[in-house]
Amino acid sequence: MGFQLTSKDYANYIRKAYELIHANGDYITALDSATGDGDHWTNINMGFEKLVEVAEELEQKSVFEEFMQIGTIMMSVIGGSSGVLYGSAYLAAAKVLKGKETIGNEELCQVLDAMLQAIMSRGNAQKGWKTMIDCLAPAVECYQACIAVGIDEKTTADKVKQAAIVGAESTKAMEAVRGRATYQANKGVGHLDPGAVTMSYQIATLMDCVKELCE
Repeated sequence: MGFQLTSKDYANYIRKAYELIHANGDYITALDSATGDGDHWTNINMGFEKLVEVAEELEQKSVFEEFMQIGTIMMSVIGGSSGVLYGSAYLAAAKVLKGKETIGNEELCQVLDAMLQAIMSRGNAQKGWKTMIDCLAPAVECYQACIAVGIDEKTTADKVKQAAIVGAESTKAMEAVRGRATYQANKGVGHLDPGAVTMSYQIATLMDCVKELCE
């Protein structure tokens, strides 16, 4: 049953992720306004909007070149810390794809892990600090566990998607260690981290795209 993501497939994923992020602007902005500056959605939406504008160009590149360009665009277009973190994540992930024509199951897991390690390193942050890491890390751990025991790709995609969503939900009970929420008396407890939520949108959409290719 397997899958192979091409540059065109990944560009299509970008379009779908943008649609989901764009449609939830009011919700994400409300989440961010409760604990931060309220500009997370504006920044992330702007980045994905630019990617959609150049999607046809991205489709023509190798997956390595595609990820390099995505990283460069995100770093230059997305404001705040998110731009640096997302840019670093994609540039790190591109190294995994050098010399490859498509992205298979193990490569995709390696891509997400490279993104995670880059975000943790660049942001000097870790799990449990109420950030996008709390969505991405459980997804990567789940993916690695599924590969280790030989779970089929379609089931793996479902499990990784669920791990990302549950991970984002878990930030509601966490105290913030980074960002403006740390200045609040309750450290943001009781509020979801908007960065984790938008990351869950991306992982969920990516896994849905993988499932479609498996069918």
